[in-house]
Amino acid sequence: MSARNLGAEERAESGSAEAGAAQRGLRSQQWFGAPGKTGFMHRSWLRSEGLPDDSFRGRPTIGIANSWSELTSCNIHLRTLAEHVKRGIWQAGGVPFEFPTTSAGEPIVRPTAMLLRNLMAMDLEETLRANPLDGVVLLAGCDKTTPAYLMGAASVDLPTLLITGGPMLNGKYRGTDIGSGTSVWKFTEAYRAGQIGEEEVTEAEGCMARSQGHCMTMGTASTMACVSEIMGMQLPGSASLPANDSRRAAMAHLAGRRIVEMVAEDLRPSKILTRAAFENGVRANAALGGSTNAVIHLLALARRVGVELTLADFDSLVRDVPTIADLMPSGRFLMEDFEYAGGTAAFVETLGELLHRDTVTVTGTTLGANYSGAQCYNREVIRPLDNPVKPAGSGIAVLRGNLAPRGAVIKQSAATPELMVHRGRALVWDSLPEYLADADDPELDVTADDILVVRNVGPKGYPGMPEVGNLPLPQKILTAGIVDMVRISDARMSGTSYGTVILHVAPEAAAGGPLALVRTGDVIAVDVPARTLHMEVSDEELENRRAGWRAKPVPGSERGWTRLYIEHVTQADEGLDLDFLEGHSGSAVGPQAF
Repeated sequence: MSARNLGAEERAESGSAEAGAAQRGLRSQQWFGAPGKTGFMHRSWLRSEGLPDDSFRGRPTIGIANSWSELTSCNIHLRTLAEHVKRGIWQAGGVPFEFPTTSAGEPIVRPTAMLLRNLMAMDLEETLRANPLDGVVLLAGCDKTTPAYLMGAASVDLPTLLITGGPMLNGKYRGTDIGSGTSVWKFTEAYRAGQIGEEEVTEAEGCMARSQGHCMTMGTASTMACVSEIMGMQLPGSASLPANDSRRAAMAHLAGRRIVEMVAEDLRPSKILTRAAFENGVRANAALGGSTNAVIHLLALARRVGVELTLADFDSLVRDVPTIADLMPSGRFLMEDFEYAGGTAAFVETLGELLHRDTVTVTGTTLGANYSGAQCYNREVIRPLDNPVKPAGSGIAVLRGNLAPRGAVIKQSAATPELMVHRGRALVWDSLPEYLADADDPELDVTADDILVVRNVGPKGYPGMPEVGNLPLPQKILTAGIVDMVRISDARMSGTSYGTVILHVAPEAAAGGPLALVRTGDVIAVDVPARTLHMEVSDEELENRRAGWRAKPVPGSERGWTRLYIEHVTQADEGLDLDFLEGHSGSAVGPQAF
């Protein structure tokens, strides 16, 4: 029987399905079930895709948002993964529609992929709202694509299920494991110090990213994958499966089935992303030794769904949480090892009552039920609570003082313990290029006790707040055998980075924050246990300096997205979202034009 010539029996069944759809209130029926020329137009144009008549009669339509791009290498395999999602959707009785969005790959996008996170979220939000979709599966991976998709989907609040692309296989170099990002910094610093030659660097370069997938260290991509699963937005056990593992394709198939069920259950992000779920995310990040970027992404997401979450929560909620995942950059292992040790399931079970176990997830059941009885197969990788990698309170610390009135963050698990209380002379640069030029000067006036300060690399000042806070140490310092110094900026750093790096200073220098007023020679005191960051300059002197301060124009900010971004982006302690995107506006369909 042809698709366009259904018999009476089939048409009766189709009509019954359509009636059922109307009873369930499928959103897509506002398009496909509309009377007259409106419904005719919506259905007829899609017939060109080879869809049979009953595709428009009572079947939920499911979007597959795909951040695939050949410019985003971490997500290069998502187009293949989408096919497995489609299989599951068709199998469950839904109709899949895959669509592209803006994509952003952190390794190559300039000035930073963070500049595009909000654009990507807006792209997804508008696409979901404008089209006849009842639910959506999000395919993401590279570190900004995951939060961007969660933010955009949460703003529309259709039933949503996230599938991340999975980490790469472990890098292998001369009999040792090397990790994305983390080993980049180590090899390049060793090269600058004259410890290795160009041949070694070139060989390592070809050994690191040896499969599809995102960073296999506990960088921002792996952090956001694991955290989003534990917050309930991914299927259990999906975050840490390697990208090339066939079980990830099977998981994508199951996601396609599950999203159809979620539509029937009306299970939306607003029912999953509760305050308790965010607390789980914050605490899981600490136990993972996760990225400082999670702070910004979770703050932004919370504001989209109306959950009260503040910068202070990232400090207060983790005081009793140890770091139990022995993963780079804070530890020794990589995500492939984490998965084989039991993955997110073993991790959640190990944390036990440190997490809210009654939160709802995309499975329709609770976090505790999803992982009940999970086993750990390698206690070197996922450590027990009584033998952690780092003790309780080693997670992200939030510092405040006259240098950061609204806060700054430091990743304690990746810092040098001896530098956690430090007082030194500030060496200040107004831009990153100026610092990089001076850093290679063997005659630079710098000692290991100095504090390196680079400003105008924040949300407005760069723009986009790039991952440059882990400043490469001056060559003079490296050749002396010193591997860490205190560094302060209004920038971010990659989750794969390490060192005593104070980030996200708020307000940023370009917005007139106190960081704009510090001068070379000022003494800065850092006390992480006391949570203070202070420059030893009198209030009167700071006021005098402020009177002479003037904001500098940001190159390239005269037009387009960058201009809109600079005019509306919030500060680091608020999540770097655009001020007019806070809250969610739902999925209501606009007026018809036909």
